[in-house]
Amino acid sequence: MNVKTWDDIVVHSYKHDEKLHRIWTHATVVDVQDDAVVLANYRTKVLESNGRFWYTKEPSVTWFFKGHWFNIIGIIRPNGIYYYCNIASPYMIDDEALKYIDYDLDVMVKPDYSYNVLDRKEYNKHKIKMDYPPELKKILEKELNFLKALVEKREGPFSHDTVKAYYQVYQDKVFDKNGKQT
Repeated sequence: MNVKTWDDIVVHSYKHDEKLHRIWTHATVVDVQDDAVVLANYRTKVLESNGRFWYTKEPSVTWFFKGHWFNIIGIIRPNGIYYYCNIASPYMIDDEALKYIDYDLDVMVKPDYSYNVLDRKEYNKHKIKMDYPPELKKILEKELNFLKALVEKREGPFSHDTVKAYYQVYQDKVFDKNGKQT
């Protein structure tokens, strides 16, 4: 399936063992690039694999890549733009959803571009439990290092102005004059 700007899509996150991890029920495509799809959303319902659900609290703009093993979520908060980055497989899209495999390691980036790598223990547990192949482990560590370099250089999606601009385009398209989603 080819996606185009303004398509509404669903996002599925899986684990390496092919089990469904999480579903975002709604996102809007705001840009289709050669190597990425950019989505925006606000107050999206998220279904967990255990049946629980919650709603995203802040507006966000997310980059999913075809050639990189991570995705980047720019989260718009009153005190600045935060980034939550998932080490994950490149995305694929079928008739059902945009899909990727989440490999646990995450990077949380603050508005001043300081960052922390999160969930190393979960990654270490899953790489044994799910028997990640040696080549996959090398790829994930290499992509984590590349992602950290992007943050440090403030390259790629790590631009507060870019996140704000994409979200403004999304707001202009999907919200009416009263701030209600159309």
